[in-house]
Amino acid sequence: MPQTQRYRPSPALGSELLAILPAERISQGSADRLIYSRDMWPKTLLSVRDNKPSVCPPDVVVWPESAEEIAAIVKLCRRDHVPLVPWGGGSGVCGGAMATSGGIVLDLKRMNRLLLASSDDGLATFQAGVIGQTLEDQLNRRGLTLGHFPASIYCSTLGGWLAARSAGQLSSKYGKIEDMVLALEAVLGDGRIVRCSSAEQPDLVPLIVGSEGTLAIITEATLRVHRLAAHRVFRAYEVPRVSAGCEGFRRALQRGLRPAVMRLYDETDSLLARASGQGRAAGGQRRLLAALGEELEARHGERIGDLKRLLLGAALSRAGMLSRLAERMLPRLSGGCLAIVGFEGEPSLCQAEVELFHAELLGVGARDLGEGPGLSWYQHRYAVSYKQSPLYAAGGFADTMEVAATWERLLPLYKSVREAISSLAMVLAHFSHAYPEGCSIYFTFAAAAEGRAKSDLLYDEIWRRGLQAVIKEGGTISHHHGVGASKAAYMAEEHGPALAVYRQLKAVMDPDGILNPGKMGL
Repeated sequence: MPQTQRYRPSPALGSELLAILPAERISQGSADRLIYSRDMWPKTLLSVRDNKPSVCPPDVVVWPESAEEIAAIVKLCRRDHVPLVPWGGGSGVCGGAMATSGGIVLDLKRMNRLLLASSDDGLATFQAGVIGQTLEDQLNRRGLTLGHFPASIYCSTLGGWLAARSAGQLSSKYGKIEDMVLALEAVLGDGRIVRCSSAEQPDLVPLIVGSEGTLAIITEATLRVHRLAAHRVFRAYEVPRVSAGCEGFRRALQRGLRPAVMRLYDETDSLLARASGQGRAAGGQRRLLAALGEELEARHGERIGDLKRLLLGAALSRAGMLSRLAERMLPRLSGGCLAIVGFEGEPSLCQAEVELFHAELLGVGARDLGEGPGLSWYQHRYAVSYKQSPLYAAGGFADTMEVAATWERLLPLYKSVREAISSLAMVLAHFSHAYPEGCSIYFTFAAAAEGRAKSDLLYDEIWRRGLQAVIKEGGTISHHHGVGASKAAYMAEEHGPALAVYRQLKAVMDPDGILNPGKMGL
């Protein structure tokens, strides 16, 4: 894990903070320091599982309620070179909110107010600490929606979305969060409060959005909002292979269609999707499980009885072998690849888009599965994020690698990443967040090694092979989870001289280097 030099807090730090915040909004307690020592980066979850303390917890946790309070804290930190880490919901999976060198963690969740909502203008302004579902609920009561639905919506904040350039599940229609933000209020590393708008020149908004708190602390955002959809339609298809599904998606998007939901599961992930009720009646997965169970019983004297035990067995001990075995058997046993599409908006427009999209998928050999799998996915669309605990409890780990490329490079990237890591882990993938120019691939991998040291080495090797394959094929190492600590070492390899320009921006906007040190490859 990346570390910078450990900050040694001044004995006067607590009393100086009391001049800015009341005592109840400052904590140096060991419990709070432990809670705020990490986010949900799976590598740190291994530490939690093994009851290992954080390497470098913050020295203080504070809860500001205004940009002015944050500015005063920044000025104090600047004077004594105190590291300052902005904190939203702590739901990030890349270590972006870890205090790598101690200092102060700044929890913004008290800054959670709706400041403006205008249906006529299609605008809403929120403070950055608002939880995503709370934001959406407040808009819904006014007949509006942001259209941004990340899987972490119940436990992530607007500020976190902006910091990492978040993508929601309906991004093909509404865009990512950077497509929704029109203006920002933020505190720079020198303590200045700035307000910037995409309608102004120069436009500072794109510099701050996606900077993960290394250039500024976002305190407020004005967003583009929409009227609630009057109608919603789902369809599901079985396509013969990944390449056919990608081709159908590309044709539809470049024709000008804008589905709200576009998800294409590869063969392995399609079996799991069907097993969880998102596909037609189970058949292929039963045959796969039976065949894998017989193979493992013959080789190892073990019997695997169900999908959950299959996954745990793969993750715990024989992930590479099971991955290779599955790859050999899937073409014979699977029912192809599951594709789910959804449309929302005005009924007549939805119907026209459904018919045109349907024709494009039939043109690549798809078979219509009706609305059932899509409705099932929609009803359970947030559930998967809360189902990984048994894997860790059983001694394994799981993680996701969300990358992206243009359509021309997408399939070579998919094949290269699978080849790079399938000998080390059980690998699943689905394609989502699709746009006219390209698409994101969401790889999920599960594996295990005996002992914490070997688990760390295996985890790092999977990421090293996977990200190097992405860079080799001309993709980007992060589509919407951010960079944080987990991908920081690969920033220079992907961005080359551009990272030096980012360092220069850092020197101007955060001259003392106090904002979220050790992140984004800095």
